[in-house]
Amino acid sequence: MERQLMMQNEMRERQMAMQIAWSREFLKYFGTFFGIAAVSLTAGAIKKKKPAFLFPIVPLGFVLTYQYDMGYGTLIQRMKGEAENILETEKSKLQLPKGMITFENLEKARREQSKFFIDK
Repeated sequence: MERQLMMQNEMRERQMAMQIAWSREFLKYFGTFFGIAAVSLTAGAIKKKKPAFLFPIVPLGFVLTYQYDMGYGTLIQRMKGEAENILETEKSKLQLPKGMITFENLEKARREQSKFFIDK
């Protein structure tokens, strides 16, 4: 059992590392896009004298900030802290519909499924 738990934890750590690595890689491409868009939109706003051209920079800036926080910031630690808070104070929100699954429920469902395939 301990070996299985260690393996599951290792897989979880690898998946999280891949998610962080993906965020960092995405940040490189999105940061380049954001930079080009910001310069282009600013130039267009100055040239056309329409500050409305600058509006797309705001939501793009939020996406850029989120990706930076995910890849290099403290987002993971803050999410972990919030998850721990939910586990401690809001346990009722985590309960499964109809409660925990039992071996008897699994066997009942398996038998019903077997009957369905045998009857057809």
